Amino acid sequence: MSELSVNHLLGIKYLQEKDIQLIFETADHFKEVINRPIKKVPSLRDITIANLFFENSTRTKLSFELAEKRLSADVINFSAGQSSVKKGETLIDTVNNILSMKVDMVVMRHPNPGAGVFLSKHVKANIINAGDGAHEHPTQALLDSYSIRERLGDVAGKNVVIVGDILHSRVALSNIYALKLQGANVMVCGPKTLIPKYIGDLGVKVETNLRKALEWCDVANMLRVQNERMDISYFPSTREYTQQFGVNKALLDSLNKEITIMHPGPINRGVEITSDVADSKQAIILDQVQNGVAVRMAVIYLLAGKIKQ
Repeated sequence: MSELSVNHLLGIKYLQEKDIQLIFETADHFKEVINRPIKKVPSLRDITIANLFFENSTRTKLSFELAEKRLSADVINFSAGQSSVKKGETLIDTVNNILSMKVDMVVMRHPNPGAGVFLSKHVKANIINAGDGAHEHPTQALLDSYSIRERLGDVAGKNVVIVGDILHSRVALSNIYALKLQGANVMVCGPKTLIPKYIGDLGVKVETNLRKALEWCDVANMLRVQNERMDISYFPSTREYTQQFGVNKALLDSLNKEITIMHPGPINRGVEITSDVADSKQAIILDQVQNGVAVRMAVIYLLAGKIKQ
């Protein structure tokens, strides 16, 4: 069997195109498993996984936990809010204490960019980055690409626009890396204040007119405005943002083609997309959620193969 070229999933930028294809082929198998009456496989009965979340998370944490349990792994959940981190314990001490309990793999979300890379150099466990600050969120990008492949047959050659708060979004950066690696054409669209200066270096187009962006694309991935990461105001008001960069059904229906709508969640209904768009047949938002479990099962399973060696 093929194997991943990496021992950790720290970011999409460390992967090769063949790694992504292997993850997708493995996810295809697990998607079939989770649609069976008995949704569990005994693949990782002897593996213990610690979920370390130093930032709030609902969907990603639940998705990872479900993926781990579907694979029959033993799971430890750690929340920084109820831990010795509050007493000043360092990240390495926290993780080493957990690893001393014979943990094989760590899934970590952390507010600091590069926390996963730092950890991978200091502890003997396979690390999966579940989001590090505004840097990367690799499993979200993988499930997004997997969902595009499922809906449109392939990612290569497709036009994908990422709309919204590009500046603060780890989802945007990971998606750009993943889509470019698979041969998609990528555009970002949003207020100029929310598009980072370096974006052109990543080989993506920039568009500040939403209608033009939607007329160009096959897929629109709508991001929420990340108010919790903003220390200044980047646009006049939420109402004005919605008028310029929100997608409603009337706008979708006025396009000369049918496009696919995605959203990594949580959705701010009525801001970046209206409810009638979120709940329409063009949206694959719930497919993304379901695919997230299969893709995370694939990543965990493939990395666990490295442990057994």
